[in-house]
This record gives sequence, C-alpha cells and structure tokens, in this order.
Amino acid sequence: MGLESNSMPKIVIGDFGYTLEDVPHLSDFIPDLPTYPNPLQDNPAYSAVRQYFVDYDDTIAQNIVVHKDTPRGIHFRRAGPRQRVYFESDDVHACIVTCGGLCPGLNTVIREIVCSLNYMYGVKSVLGIHGGYKGFYSKNTISLTPKSVNDIHKRGGTILGTSRGGYETKKIVDSIQDRGINQVYIIGGDGTQKGAAVIFEEIKKRGLKVAVVGIPKTIDNDIPVIDKSFGFDTAVEEAERAINAAHVEATSFENGIGLVKLMGRYSGFIAMYATIASRDVDCCLIPESPFYLEGRGGLFEYIEKRLKEFGHMVIVIAEGAGQEMLSESLNQKDASGNKLLQDVGLWISQKIKDHFSKERKMTINLKYIDPTYMIRAIPSSASDNVYCTLLAQSAVHGAMAGYTGFTVGPVNGRYAYIPFHRINERQNKVVITDRMWARLLSSTSQPSFLSTKDVVEDSMDDKKETPNYALLENGFADAHK
Repeated sequence: MGLESNSMPKIVIGDFGYTLEDVPHLSDFIPDLPTYPNPLQDNPAYSAVRQYFVDYDDTIAQNIVVHKDTPRGIHFRRAGPRQRVYFESDDVHACIVTCGGLCPGLNTVIREIVCSLNYMYGVKSVLGIHGGYKGFYSKNTISLTPKSVNDIHKRGGTILGTSRGGYETKKIVDSIQDRGINQVYIIGGDGTQKGAAVIFEEIKKRGLKVAVVGIPKTIDNDIPVIDKSFGFDTAVEEAERAINAAHVEATSFENGIGLVKLMGRYSGFIAMYATIASRDVDCCLIPESPFYLEGRGGLFEYIEKRLKEFGHMVIVIAEGAGQEMLSESLNQKDASGNKLLQDVGLWISQKIKDHFSKERKMTINLKYIDPTYMIRAIPSSASDNVYCTLLAQSAVHGAMAGYTGFTVGPVNGRYAYIPFHRINERQNKVVITDRMWARLLSSTSQPSFLSTKDVVEDSMDDKKETPNYALLENGFADAHK
C-alpha cells in the first residue's frame, strides 16, 4: 500500500500576503449535504459562554513573530464548534484507533473523544478498534461509553492496544463502510498520519460521508507545525527523574559518571528539555548535533576535564545520537518504516570504560540508566491531561462540522485544523543554530563539538589561533516556525 496522498492542497489567497492552508470538507466531494443546528446551543454547559461558536472565517497564523512590513503569511482554520453541523447526533457511528508506540496521554484522548461526543453532541455509538489499523479488518472492536472510559486516564498505555504498520487501505475502508462508521478518529505519529491521509483519499474516492480526523502522537515531539505533541511534557518530567538518579549515583563515587539514554530517534527535544530542566547534566548529545569521541575537542577529552575539575559527570544521550559511529549499522526497518537503531547508550558506555581504563589508566565508575519504557508507559501529567482534553474536543468539533482529512493541534497557543500533508512533509528537529540549543550549551558548559576533519586540518596547518567552533553544516535543520 502506498502512503502518498494525491489531493491537491486547498489554498485560499487573501490580501497582504495572507494564505489559508485549508482542510477538506465533506461538501467538497458530496454535493447538497444537509446541515443541522449545533446541539451545543441547547447544552447547559455552554449556556454561560458569550460566544458558543467559532466564526467561519477565524484562522490561526503559523508565524507569530512579525515585523511591521511582514506579509500576513500562512494561516490554518481555527478549531472549535460551528453553528451548523453536518451530522445528526443519532446518526453518528464513530470509531477510535490508536497506532504506533506508546505515549503518555493516549487514554486521556480516548476518554475525552468518547465523552465529548456523548456529553456535547449526544452521540451514543462509539467503537474502539482494538490492535491498531489491523483491528479494522480483524474484527476486533469494543463499545466505548462514558462509563467504560471513566477512569482510563489514570492508566498508562492504551486500552485499545496498538500495533505498527501492516495494514491494507481498501480492507480498512471496506470495514468502515460495512460497519456504517461515519467518523474515524486516528491517534498516532507521522507514519499513522500518512496512513490516515491515504484512508481519507480512499473514502473520498468512494464518495462516502465519513469524516477522517487525525490526532498527532509522538513522544519525541518530532511532528512539525504544532507547538508540541501530547505526552512530551510528561516524558520530560519523568526523564528528569532518571537524570536525578544518575546524578546521585555519579556524585556518590570517585570519578562517577551517570549516563542516561532518552528517547529521540531523529529529534533530541526530550534530551534537550530534560537537560535544561535538570541543571545536573554536564553533556547532552542529540541526533541533530554531531560529535566525536577521540582527539582534541572530542567527548573523551571533555569527560576527563570535567572529572578532574568536579569529580563526577552526568551525560544525557538521545537514542538516535551518534548512530553513524556505531560499527555495525543496521539497514533494517520496523513495520512503521523506522530504521532500527542500535543501543547507543550501551555502545558509548563501553567506549568510555575502555578509553579510561585501557588508554588513560584512570579509574571511573559509570552507571548507565535507560528509562525508555518506564517513560512511555506512565499516565500523563496534569498539563498533558489538559492538552489531551483540548485536542480531543477540537477533533470532535471539526468532525461534527463536516471537516475531514485533517489533523488537529495547537499553533501558537490556539488550536487549529491542519492539512495532513503539512504534518507529513518533514520531521520537527532541534535547530542547533537556534537560541534554545545555545541556552543548553550555556547551561551545561559543554563544547559545540568540532568535526574530526576540522581538527585534523587545523593541526596540519599548525595554526595557533583559537579554533572555529562553528557547528557542522550537515547538522543544521530547517528553521522551526
């Protein structure tokens, strides 16, 4: 099954450089759809709200920092309830599916979708698809009610189970059609959202009145456009606890080194934010910032300097950092298409031990901590629970209003409906020429590691001047918003 969407972007051009990247609507491919008054206008919960409904023309700017002569730029449609809806409550048959890896907050999103559909719109029929995308055609479903999901937000994982890849679009849409499902809520990362885009295309091709809504999930925070992904704050908090443990171990032994490996296959956001939050980290290594081990300006030299000065050290490394240096590179991929990574934490631990015991004849005490699965499996924090609630409610409002083929998320603090292609076009990465990475460097006092090539050339030229500590060009990422 291909994962390419064939839809042309829905673009609206306005005055003064204004561009709206709109999302599809059921009325785009199904003519003469009837509309109905939004049940929220009679909902006691909304009776005190001054303005029930979002204005049709409300949009959210992608870039919030502007100059006086800056064009208005790209905008997205604002999330929220509309005055008219395209589904009658009794006719809605919704389903929810979770795909990919675990992440704090999954159960909170599930709970709030069910409760929002029921309490706000009077929808009684909600199915949970068990086991990821495969559950659509393996007939694994459970009925979801406000009562059955009442306390699931207190648990980690997902009550619906999950899986990676291995699905067939036509079979999934056949199942949706056979069951009479007309709202599909898909919770997952970039691979899952690509799948959701293709499912939407097949539904559109068949002319089905089915709203397809994506809710982006990635603990690594590597989805673009949105401010951050749910579960990220929880992951940073839990990662900080692991760093604190590493710091205690390191400070309790002579030449103690605490090494913590955190999640971050391609993006080092968890490692960066946990490092800044902790203030106990001496060196943070992420995929976006190249480093090397031996020689002048390398990691080993920095470790030795810190140990001699302070007697201990804490290192944080993201799982995707330094993979290019591992001797046995794996070209295999998992079912979601992600490259299988080697354990860089174990590898670098052994390298450090070998270097100091064999080459430097220096006694060190290294403790390696990998809290990955502990972090993934915990319930979400209070801030993430609030975030998940707003995500779910925004998703439900969009589906009821007839929008489809979109994902939802905060853009500059306001919730918006975002076309699938914008979520899938690239990965969000730490920009190591940005101020946030500079803040980390100033917090840890670690060097911006030179490339080995620069060091060798510098030595051969026998230059006495201060080396150029500019970051590697191939470590740069696209500017983030």
